[in-house]
Formats: sequence, C-alpha cells, structure tokens
Amino acid sequence: MGDDAVLLDELRARIRELEDKVEALRISRRVLMNLIDTIEREKREKVLRLEMQNEKLQKNNCRYARAIMYRNVRITQLEDQLRLLTPNPNMSGNAPT
Repeated sequence: MGDDAVLLDELRARIRELEDKVEALRISRRVLMNLIDTIEREKREKVLRLEMQNEKLQKNNCRYARAIMYRNVRITQLEDQLRLLTPNPNMSGNAPT
C-alpha cells in the first residue's frame, strides 16, 4: 500500500506539472494572438496611409500633366502667332547669299 501512495503522489505531482504547462501555453497563446492582432492593425493602418499617399500622388501627377499639356498648347499657339507675324526669308524670293 505504501507503493500505491508514493505512485499516487508522483502522479498528482505530474498532473500539477502538466496543468502548469497547459496554463503557460494558454498564456503564451494569448500573448501571441495579441501580437498578431497588433501587427495586423499596424499593417492595415500602414496600407491605408500608403493608399492615401498614392491617391494624393496620382492627383498631383494628373494636375502636373494637365499643366504641362496646357503649356505645350500655349507654346504651340505662340509659335504659330510668331510664324504669322514674322516674314519668312525663304518665302520672299530673296535667297540668302
């Protein structure tokens, strides 16, 4: 009967040890899940910031492209006006010597 009591005490000690390990694993799992949640939240925030920045850059790029197109049109108009206002030496029949 003494052996049974020793075996019973050893088994109880082993059960306590395993229960402690299970509790430690539960805590570790909670910590890991919290870390994953934090990382996912930071990732969503960063993606949102990058999307907003991308949209802003696209708007600025579009505005810049429109400004360049307007200036090109204006340059072309001014060149046409200049051609109309200045006599072309080749057209007058007086070839340069």
